[in-house]
Amino acid sequence: MGASDSKLVFKKGIFRLSEERHIPSDDPSWAAFWELPESAEDIFSLFAPADIRRTRDNALENLETLIQTVTGHLFMLRHHPSFPDPELAPDREALNCIRVLTRILPFIYEKEALREWEYRVFWSPRRRKTRKASIASEVLFDGGAADADGNIKTPAEDYEEVKPLAEELIDTLLDFLFFSELTVPKAPHGKPKVTYAIWQSGVGCNTSIPTTKDHENNRCEVLRLLLTLASQSMYLSPSVLPQQGVKALTYICTCPDKQTVLSVLCSLLNTTLKYNPASWRVPYNTLVFKDPREVLITYALQFLLTTLLYPIPEEPGLPTPKNYYRHYLGRLHRPQDFQFVVDGITRVLNQPLHTTAALLPGSQTTVRFAPEIIMLFWEILQCNKRFRAFIVDTERAHDFIVLILFYALEYKTDTSKQGVVRMCAFILQTLSVEKNFGVNLNKAFEAQDTLPPAIRIAGFKGTYADFLIQSIYNLITTSQGKLTAIYPALLAVINNIAAYLEGLSATTCSKLIQLFSSMSSPSFLLANETNHRLLRSLLEAMNAIIEHQYEKNAQFIYSILRHRKRFEALRSFTLESGQEEIERRNRHRKDSGADPFEPSSTRTSVDSVRSPTAPLSRAPTLGDVPEDGTFAIGDESDSDNDHETEETRPTPATSTPNDTPSAAASSAGDVDDVPRQLQGMSEKARGKLPAGSCPHDFTFSRQNSTTNLGSLSGPGPTSGMHHQAGGSFEPTAQWIDSWLPELPLHTILTVLQQLSALLPRQAISSSTSSTTPSSQSPSSATAPEYAPAIPSSTLLSQIRTTHLIGIDPSPIRIHSFEWSPLALGWYESLLWGLIFFAEMQVTARGTVGVWNAAQAGIKLFRVQETAPQGPSLTSPRGAVDAVGSNIVERIGTGLGGITLGGIGRGVVQGQGQGQRQGQGQGQTSPERRCESDGGFERGEGLPSFVQ
Repeated sequence: MGASDSKLVFKKGIFRLSEERHIPSDDPSWAAFWELPESAEDIFSLFAPADIRRTRDNALENLETLIQTVTGHLFMLRHHPSFPDPELAPDREALNCIRVLTRILPFIYEKEALREWEYRVFWSPRRRKTRKASIASEVLFDGGAADADGNIKTPAEDYEEVKPLAEELIDTLLDFLFFSELTVPKAPHGKPKVTYAIWQSGVGCNTSIPTTKDHENNRCEVLRLLLTLASQSMYLSPSVLPQQGVKALTYICTCPDKQTVLSVLCSLLNTTLKYNPASWRVPYNTLVFKDPREVLITYALQFLLTTLLYPIPEEPGLPTPKNYYRHYLGRLHRPQDFQFVVDGITRVLNQPLHTTAALLPGSQTTVRFAPEIIMLFWEILQCNKRFRAFIVDTERAHDFIVLILFYALEYKTDTSKQGVVRMCAFILQTLSVEKNFGVNLNKAFEAQDTLPPAIRIAGFKGTYADFLIQSIYNLITTSQGKLTAIYPALLAVINNIAAYLEGLSATTCSKLIQLFSSMSSPSFLLANETNHRLLRSLLEAMNAIIEHQYEKNAQFIYSILRHRKRFEALRSFTLESGQEEIERRNRHRKDSGADPFEPSSTRTSVDSVRSPTAPLSRAPTLGDVPEDGTFAIGDESDSDNDHETEETRPTPATSTPNDTPSAAASSAGDVDDVPRQLQGMSEKARGKLPAGSCPHDFTFSRQNSTTNLGSLSGPGPTSGMHHQAGGSFEPTAQWIDSWLPELPLHTILTVLQQLSALLPRQAISSSTSSTTPSSQSPSSATAPEYAPAIPSSTLLSQIRTTHLIGIDPSPIRIHSFEWSPLALGWYESLLWGLIFFAEMQVTARGTVGVWNAAQAGIKLFRVQETAPQGPSLTSPRGAVDAVGSNIVERIGTGLGGITLGGIGRGVVQGQGQGQRQGQGQGQTSPERRCESDGGFERGEGLPSFVQ
């Protein structure tokens, strides 16, 4: 459409759609939609959003006719014997039909009132004339029966039932992905034009088929329309999507044709994993040129994930069909295929680790779809037990531990990428359920000094287990309270590997003791009604180390002995003793010059827990143990200047925002907005929990545009638990009595009792005096650092050889990752947030911006506008373009505080949250959280629909 006359004709035809009602389907003007445009840009620039909405709202019948005529012409071309002949049946016309449908579908999906209309047009059964009837209607035979108007009567048997329009469209598009001279090389004479040949070598194929730039561009066009058909997911809320589903995806994923599924699956997988982002290129060329190959990789990876993640909705009384894409991915078993997958994933994820070696700063391109690659890795882990065993048993898990921790630590304080961080935590949990994963962690980690600064631990010496635990500690204590929702997942990782750990280093033991001190402090335990579950999880991990690996962890036993007062004080913890300790700490703050009127979760807790009937504490009291062990938002290298402000931190349900250490994790136990973690304990252990301690319903609150996970509530209030007006939590003595006796302290207290009597007291003197460094004020937001004490070899030998009485190894508990319907909604929103943002980068990615102007009806996440940004090296726009292109979105979504991140700029928020601005993607949160029970259980990796 290079000539202005043809553009004018095309634009007039577009205007006619909304200005003239009931345009006949045989009107010659319809042909302009597939004959005139020369590129996707022509259609997307001339067929403006306002034109589509005006037609949709004022002349819906014309939009319906447009869809029918365009799809009809597409089907005709598909079956034309000469297609894609440039004269008789040009492929340009088929591509234009695809582009028109890609352009208008989002504007149909965004209007909820069109649900029934959309179903009727695309999914209702159709009848059409048979070939015989079609000929008869054109020729008037002698004696032909005619009605009063002279029209020929066609017998009912001359009609045939055909597939719904959408099903035939999807079948046609899948055929086009493997169509001779359109997306694959020309088929030999006499061979079918549709040959389901895998595009690239790799899984299921040893040789790549020849391809051209035009073939790859045409694949992009087809994949983009398939993604658009599936994008109805974005217009459903996270609570509705997993249960209602999307018909297009259901039809694609339940395709029974094995050849079709395997060819599509392997083509998308191999195309993605064969991509090498480190190939030689001109420095900084990514700032100027777009990579056409990367566009195909992006669409291939996105459509692959769309099919793999999709849970088939259950229908009452009917068996749930298989998702065949997940099914066949779970059936892979050849080692060479697994090695191909591992090589492709690590090739992409390794790129940021090599950026420091670049000769020119910033000259190496960043991998735009690293989050999607991480998601692909997690999906294969979940649906393929053999692949999971391949990763764990061959010790390749060590490499992935480093990669996953790198992304988690790199993004830990970036609110735009919290979804990536949380997904990394869940991947570690998925791996940790395997016994060999824990066993192999005892291998020495010798290459730590070669790691990037974001993941490097200064002076580290130890095993992969030491590296993992210390990295988890750093995630918790240096993430500025942004990761409270995944503390349970991180603790579950430690819990799953605890029974196999050997020879933990003094530093690792010190970190575990610091976590215990933080979680057992009164300000943390009394902050909300669920924090005690985190303490319970950590105690279970400590018990597993003692019960299963006592002789091989003498250093850990020694660390417990040095801090015995903490454990003994916890045994006698009461509401009043906790209150006294919090008040003592506030007095210390006041005496040291800190503002006594500063908003503090500790002070607020004091006001809310006063109870004249609280029982007196027993010796030893918490007054013997410094309170400065509460959860921190930094480590020893942080300063008070790193405190979070009121606008950027989560707050406990009973308090106001503050900069004291306890607030950073005050809501850490409120985790049921994400897939269940600690609730994955054994039935026996779950049965020991107090009645009502496993919630089934949730409340949700937000403050200052940040994540506040709110308080959990069961079917009825937990015994002895009070809630003030407005839903704030007020602990009571009865509430403490409901969970304190259930804490698994028996094993540790038995060790303390027996070893304290056998070992010299001076050798295991308490480290209480070193708990609060002299340079640290009580109001500091840094964690107390217990200097790792290294005892003499004689003392360690005594600990190893001491035979403990009354301690028997308990069954190893596995905290598996579990799913619920709303958790799947969160996961889908993460994926579609990434897809949505990638498509918005029109200039950088070579896309057309399918959903850029169709945001009104999106329910999976909320798109917010940000201030315009001026021209830059990466966006060298003129002043007019800069003003006209000032809307950029940040993608992120979450479920009850789970922010889902991607790469880029802008703001996207979930339902019910205020706006947050800045670089990167935004923070989102749907209005509701995940249900605690039910859902699609994936257990140890296999989802319910994978056999």
